[in-house]
Amino acid sequence: MEPDPDRVAAAQAYISALAHHRADDVPFAPDCTRVEVGLKTGFSGEHLRRSLNRGPQYRIIEETTTPEFTVVGEALRAKFDVITKPSLAGRRVCAHVDETFLFTTDGKIQHIRADIRPFIKR
Repeated sequence: MEPDPDRVAAAQAYISALAHHRADDVPFAPDCTRVEVGLKTGFSGEHLRRSLNRGPQYRIIEETTTPEFTVVGEALRAKFDVITKPSLAGRRVCAHVDETFLFTTDGKIQHIRADIRPFIKR
C-alpha cells in the first residue's frame, strides 16, 4: 500500500523541524505524545513544538537524511538518519532513527514512537 501523501507531508514537516528548528507548521494534534526508546519525551503538541523550536536536545542536529516511508497497518513509518553538528577528531555521534506516526482522522500527528540506534560518522 502506498503511503497517504498528506500523512507523508505531516511526518516530513516534523522530520524537517528536527534539523531546521522551525516546527510552527508541523500539524500536531493538541494531545500528541512522543515516546523515544520507551520514555515519554513529548507531552502535547505545543510541548513538542516548543522543544523542536528551542530545545537544546535538538540544537545539536545539523541535518536529517531523506526518509524512507512505509505503511504499517494504520501507521506511517519513517526511517532516516540524524546527523549531528559536534565532532571530535573528525567523528560525529549520529543516529539511525525509526519513527512510527499515528494520525487523527483529520490528519494531525497523534503519536510518535521513536527507536534510535547511535552510530559514529567519520
